[in-house]
Amino acid sequence: MLSIFDLFKVGIGPSSSHTVGPMLAGREFARALAAADLLGQTARIRAELFGSLALTGDGHGTVAALLGGLEGEEPASVQPGHLPRRYAELAAGADLRLLGQHAVAFDLVRDVQAHKGLFLPRHPNALTLSACAADGTILCSVTYYSVGGGAIRTEAEFDAPVEPWPTPPHQYSTATELFALCHREGKSVADIVRENEVFWHGQAGLQERLAEIVSVMRAAVERGCCTEGVLPGGYNVQRRAPNLLRKVSALQATGRRDLSLWPMLYAFAVAEENASGGRVVTAPTMGAAGVVPAVLMYYANFYPHATEQGQHDFLLTAGAIGLFYKRNASISGAEVGCQGEVGVACSMAAGAYCAVTGGKLKQVEVAAEIGMEHNLGLTCDPVGGLVQIPCIERNGVAAERAVNCAQLSLLEDGQARLISLDKVIEVMYRTGRDLQSHYKETALGGLAEVMAEGIRRL
Repeated sequence: MLSIFDLFKVGIGPSSSHTVGPMLAGREFARALAAADLLGQTARIRAELFGSLALTGDGHGTVAALLGGLEGEEPASVQPGHLPRRYAELAAGADLRLLGQHAVAFDLVRDVQAHKGLFLPRHPNALTLSACAADGTILCSVTYYSVGGGAIRTEAEFDAPVEPWPTPPHQYSTATELFALCHREGKSVADIVRENEVFWHGQAGLQERLAEIVSVMRAAVERGCCTEGVLPGGYNVQRRAPNLLRKVSALQATGRRDLSLWPMLYAFAVAEENASGGRVVTAPTMGAAGVVPAVLMYYANFYPHATEQGQHDFLLTAGAIGLFYKRNASISGAEVGCQGEVGVACSMAAGAYCAVTGGKLKQVEVAAEIGMEHNLGLTCDPVGGLVQIPCIERNGVAAERAVNCAQLSLLEDGQARLISLDKVIEVMYRTGRDLQSHYKETALGGLAEVMAEGIRRL
């Protein structure tokens, strides 16, 4: 069993698998050296990137995040802007300070190698960290896999997975099992999930964690809506959320009753914050971090009966849906394409919005199923390896789609629906495995390839 806080994690953009995961791996490796009393003997750190981390790491800030982790930084607390500044210092010849304590000489060209044509068998996102003594002897070497949503695993953890939490009051592994449990108990999805989370974190602890997630999501929306400028990366991508806010507000001021543009606007705001390295929440990943906050804020700001309890129920329901994809399929764009990121986020937001606006259990399941069904096969083809084109617009479109999916489900009872949520999760995973690697966060296919061809012609 997993907690929803294994899914919702605070960190900095632009990518949970390419930024947060490598940072955690670097920190874990440095802490392992300290625990083994090897810090003092370490004269050099060597980092090797494989697969998608190597191919799109430049655009995702992977090396900067990894080096930050080695120096002891954590995703939830590191200040936005610190990593690129520190990376520039290290690239210019500054010593690498392991956990902020032990300085070792660092040469970016010598010590970081990107194996762009090599994929390791366990997962497309892989990196190997090695600590070397002054004479070149390898003191310690560990391969980490960034498996999506900021989660990392070592080789040993793939072979012998460990349950991270004690057995809770309610156990289930599929959506079918959870919805059957809800029927038997006469409870909502949020009720069941809440009881498990209270068992793990306590009532006060759960409330505090949920409030923090809501606060970070709201802050990302607000920052994104008022921050003008150009996103980093060299493609001169303008932030669009502030201008969209002005135009949507003007439309509403004229008496227009159609509110469907607000979720899209909110998602743009968060996705642009993520693309600039701002603080966001993995939901389920950072590449898809705009969808769930957008629909949550749409509920909080425009649903006439919205409550704080409803916002928490939204997160509990969305978290439960997202965990089915994480447990039984994948939320890694490098493994299954963008259907595992934006598609999952759309499914999470659709089911959650349906639940907090009066949906019954079957309607909640159907909303989540529709949210994924029409994202099946969605490729991950970021232009230049940046989480900008088409990622930002995909977040916006998915947020609006999630609300529509929920509203469609609320108009029907869902009983005649032939495809279950578990089935669409299974199909998503099969589809992802069938996708060519070019379309799975390598920046070698699709829009990324077309854009690269245009640049070469210039």
